[in-house]
Amino acid sequence: MALWAKAQQLVGDALQQVQAIYGEHFPIEVRHFLAPWIEEKVLQFRAAEVDPDNPQHEQFASNLLMSLVHELQMRANSLSPEEHFITKIKLMDAATNFQQRYSLHPINLLRIMQHCLNTEIKLVTQAENAGLDLGGGTNTVATEILQQIEIIRGRTQETAEELRRMEQEQESFALQYHECTKVNAHITHLQNQPQPNPQNGELDKKLKRQKEILEQTLSQKVTGLMQQRIRLQDKLRATLNLISTVQSRILDEELIRWKRDQQLAGNGAKFHNNLDAIQEWCESLAEINWMNRQQIKDAERLKQKLPLDNQGVADILYQLNQQITQLLSSLVTSTFVIEKQPPQVMKTNTRFTATVRLLVGGKLNVHMTPPHVKATIISEQQANALLKNEKAGKGDASGEILNNTGVMEYQVATRQLAVSFRNMQLKKIKRAEKKGTESVMDEKFSLLFSSQFSVGSGELMFQVWTLSLPVVVIVHGNQEPHAWATVTWDNAFAEPGRSPFVVPDKVPWPFVAEALNIKFCSQTGRALSDDSLRFLAEKAFRSTNVNDFTNMSLTWSQFCKEPLPERNFTFWEWFYAVMKLTREHLKGPWVDGCILGFVRKKQAEEILSGCATGTFLLRFSDSELGGVTIAWIGTHEDSKHNEVFMLQPFTSKDFSIRSLADRISDLHHLQSLYPDICKQQAFSKYYTPFTDNQSTTNNGYVKPMLVTQIPRLSGGNSLPPTPQAVFQPQSPENTSVVGDNVSSCAGAGDVDYSELLGVDLTSIDETLENFPDFIPPFVPK
Repeated sequence: MALWAKAQQLVGDALQQVQAIYGEHFPIEVRHFLAPWIEEKVLQFRAAEVDPDNPQHEQFASNLLMSLVHELQMRANSLSPEEHFITKIKLMDAATNFQQRYSLHPINLLRIMQHCLNTEIKLVTQAENAGLDLGGGTNTVATEILQQIEIIRGRTQETAEELRRMEQEQESFALQYHECTKVNAHITHLQNQPQPNPQNGELDKKLKRQKEILEQTLSQKVTGLMQQRIRLQDKLRATLNLISTVQSRILDEELIRWKRDQQLAGNGAKFHNNLDAIQEWCESLAEINWMNRQQIKDAERLKQKLPLDNQGVADILYQLNQQITQLLSSLVTSTFVIEKQPPQVMKTNTRFTATVRLLVGGKLNVHMTPPHVKATIISEQQANALLKNEKAGKGDASGEILNNTGVMEYQVATRQLAVSFRNMQLKKIKRAEKKGTESVMDEKFSLLFSSQFSVGSGELMFQVWTLSLPVVVIVHGNQEPHAWATVTWDNAFAEPGRSPFVVPDKVPWPFVAEALNIKFCSQTGRALSDDSLRFLAEKAFRSTNVNDFTNMSLTWSQFCKEPLPERNFTFWEWFYAVMKLTREHLKGPWVDGCILGFVRKKQAEEILSGCATGTFLLRFSDSELGGVTIAWIGTHEDSKHNEVFMLQPFTSKDFSIRSLADRISDLHHLQSLYPDICKQQAFSKYYTPFTDNQSTTNNGYVKPMLVTQIPRLSGGNSLPPTPQAVFQPQSPENTSVVGDNVSSCAGAGDVDYSELLGVDLTSIDETLENFPDFIPPFVPK
């Protein structure tokens, strides 16, 4: 939909702003009646990079003024006086005023036209972003691209009409030339008569006059045909230049941006998938390219059918044919894309999927002979060689993939030509020789998808291929964290147009922080705070004495190679483990803001030291991978003074037995979540419900329930171990952990254990009170 058509649908203040930019200097009637012409001219000047502030471009503006006046006069004369009398007068007056106003400084006219259209684009875009349906794209880019495509389509239709007229003129010329040939033959016949004849003399004079008239007409027609050919060549060249500009914008900007966004989505960034819109643009370009290619071929056919003297004008049809064929080839090969990427961390002998799509396949009727697509895995070295068009890139694969071939299918409803690989499996991988500290998790591969097909009844043959995002191949789950480090770093910091798969070894911290934040937010549901990011910076740089990390750069080695001080794991391994723990077991409380998480032990102590007894917070462990600990302020059993305690960290293994919320519920001395939130308010919705029908199982046994307790803790609302806890089995992984005693109880507070066990527990209770470390010498059956 053209820009002016959308501008007319604006309402309220936006419509008033459009009306305000037009006036005596540029009447709105001119904008309305010459809308397609004006938008096309401004587009042409943009393509030629004409700058209104550059005095050297004065000639362009002068030509624009002359063309505008001419168009206004033609349009005014084409209007019916009865129906458009007033409009005709206004257009003629506008043509006169333009000549008077801008003849000395035509560059001002170009500046005004560009300002008007830029204002319209801004207002239309604002309206569309606000949800107003103006029949176009959702942003400025979409609006401009659709507008440019419509202009090119209009030019293509004009050249098609001109080509048709030229063919008619050439046919007319051929008929008259044939007539002239007959006259010449008749004259020759008369002149070859052996005896003169008065009648033949008169006829000869008549035929010679007819010949003279025909030759004059033919000469005029030759001149006209040559002018038509030159004009057609110039229009075709201008159209192809416009096509090249718009196609470059779509393929080199919009499609590349889509691919980059797809890569960032691999790190969890939000992905605005506008591939359907890009396909619509590319399909329009494919159709326009093909039509212009056919027009150039028709022009060459007409030229061969009637060779004429070029009169010193260069014949550029051959170059135009090469240019349009190259544009079409670039369009087809660039739109063979991976719509759904294979997994970037790929485990051998594990099924995976991928989807490949040809955006222009439906428009070029490629689906009439559905092409086959093959997937192979290649190394970084082979990918480099492939991009350099070296034979090494087309050699053996670096691995064996099962179910790696498929046929592209066309979906009529969506107009998509695509193939989905649903059951691929990597069976073998061939690795390169490692250097220095490199590991198999540093090595990058890529899936190469390739195909070939023809268009135009075999007229053009295309061999297309595309590479997936970098893939790290692992054989065991314990290789996964480092593999994701390689992938995350590559996705975040890969530069446009790089050689596969080069990434910087050092990156400014703000970019690293953004990548970590996106990754953590996508996995856990809540972004990291500024304090959390500063904590991560201190941990990554191994320093707490830096006020501002903005100008510091983090190396790949610091990120995932060098162990943290006094630890046997790296920064990334610690971060990855925390992220995995939060995603799998702590997501709800983390999203609610109940987990402070990224805070140092000393800082936690300082925070809690001024709080009321029973206040607690949750922080990720510094010493244990994927651990979260509870820090609280309570009363020490010896000194009776408040002290900050740290519970031994819980891990995924612990939470697979009993959830964090249930464990917090078990610990009665934990009363308020920092700063002052009731524990029940913060965590009750995550408690595991327990009903009476859960107390027994189908076979009649009493069902136990694990409860978290901290023995021998005085102060607060903590409870000492009960006799029930002594007699009930503890989980093996917790019985050896001091300060995290997880015991099981029947879960029913009214059970008479003396009757149940057949043992008098009174003496045992007294013994436990007098001797806290006493262990009963028996376990009742």
